[in-house]
Amino acid sequence: MQTLLIVDDDAEIRALLKRFFVQQGYRVELAGDGDALWRAMGRSTPDLVILDLMLPGDSGLDLCRRLRSRYPTPIIMVTAMGQLSDRIVGLELGADDYLAKPFDARELLARVRAVLRRSAAPVAAGAALVFCGWRVDQTRRELRSPEGVMVPLSNGEFTLLTVFLENPQRVLTREQLLTLARGRGHDAFDRSIDVQVSRLRRKVERDSRNPDIIRTVRNGGYLFACTVERG
Repeated sequence: MQTLLIVDDDAEIRALLKRFFVQQGYRVELAGDGDALWRAMGRSTPDLVILDLMLPGDSGLDLCRRLRSRYPTPIIMVTAMGQLSDRIVGLELGADDYLAKPFDARELLARVRAVLRRSAAPVAAGAALVFCGWRVDQTRRELRSPEGVMVPLSNGEFTLLTVFLENPQRVLTREQLLTLARGRGHDAFDRSIDVQVSRLRRKVERDSRNPDIIRTVRNGGYLFACTVERG
């Protein structure tokens, strides 16, 4: 049974979501603020955190940044602020997905299932891929630089990199990247995928402003320019 940690300062929303997800077969922990979140994380690490943006004390964005620096746990950001800028900030800080309030619990369930499925995607034992000197251990979900240094990736960044590795030398539109990385149900014109690409570039490019590996194709999308080999 997978465990979800729901962080929201609205007690009624917490109770409703807990009842809904328990009915769907999940174990659910609840927290109303940052202090309660850290206490819950100290007891046991959940499989996924559903994190509200507007919280008393430390904001959801601050908590997202600290969570990402300490744990690999997937994070879905929930926000009453629907502006694209709020979503982009959340993704910049390492959230794996987001959902604007008000939302249907069934849509949140679909997002939870998709993120958990991606984070636990089975791969062949010992499977490793090499591109432009970089090495990806798919079993351990690790990325190492040409110098052998391990580079930490969020779940969302690793998923996006995997999409590129599975489609080298091919132009992928933003809509295709969204579908392959997050599944259907996202806005086809959602530019937040650009944020994830930017984050990934900062990890793998020598100069992220003049990328050689993940290239922008004008009016097309993105092209993963490296040859990918198994190693």
